Amino acid sequence: MTDAAAIFAHVKQSGAGAPLYLRLRKSIEDAVSRGALLPGDALPSERDIAASADISRVTVRKAIQDLVQHGVLVQRHGSGTFVAPRMERVEQSLSRLTSFTEDMARRGLDVRSVWLDRGVYAPSPEEMMALGLSAEAMVSRVSRLRIANDTPLAIERASISAGFLPDPNAIGSSLYAALEARGCKPVRAVQRISATNLGEADAELLEVTPGSAGLNIERISYLPSGKVVEFTRSVYRGDAYDFVAELRLGTGEGIAP
Repeated sequence: MTDAAAIFAHVKQSGAGAPLYLRLRKSIEDAVSRGALLPGDALPSERDIAASADISRVTVRKAIQDLVQHGVLVQRHGSGTFVAPRMERVEQSLSRLTSFTEDMARRGLDVRSVWLDRGVYAPSPEEMMALGLSAEAMVSRVSRLRIANDTPLAIERASISAGFLPDPNAIGSSLYAALEARGCKPVRAVQRISATNLGEADAELLEVTPGSAGLNIERISYLPSGKVVEFTRSVYRGDAYDFVAELRLGTGEGIAP
């Protein structure tokens, strides 16, 4: 019996009284915790796990999907199911306006991007409204997958008036650095965060299961003059990011009993 098969062999004898899928889930979690399954290790197929544990493939699928939803496992289309990389959750302050590159650099993480789109387009009605553009204006769109320590964390889709950024191909690792070089780096922003379930395309890019929890983040950034310079819609992995805000009691306000 292989080491992987041994993990599943005694599922029926463990956790008496608990549903079989929960027993299998615990067996896999325990194997990950004690190092019998390491980050990046591939799990056997559903068929093989079902045969080793003497349970149905439906039960195996339910246990695996549960672990994927909780970030213990990841599924890659056409490749199989793997133990998820160990990843510390990233905390980002809501009180500072920083770029993804700056955030990750402060944490000592290796950052890279995969470009999904860079081009100049006629603006959509949403971009016209957010950026204050006329129908005749053009907009630079930059979309990229943001990766830290080989883990995809976010998909950023930014729109900037072509007047501020005529050539999106001039962007290196940081959009804000490119804007600063042109004298139009934003100094403040309004950001809206909402929960979402990731669709199939975004989930595949972020290497999670479709329907996994994510965060939609919409940001409008402003120049010192008050003019809008950036309209960005991002999707972040819900299992990797925490947004933190410091709250202060207003001057002269008491605390209700």
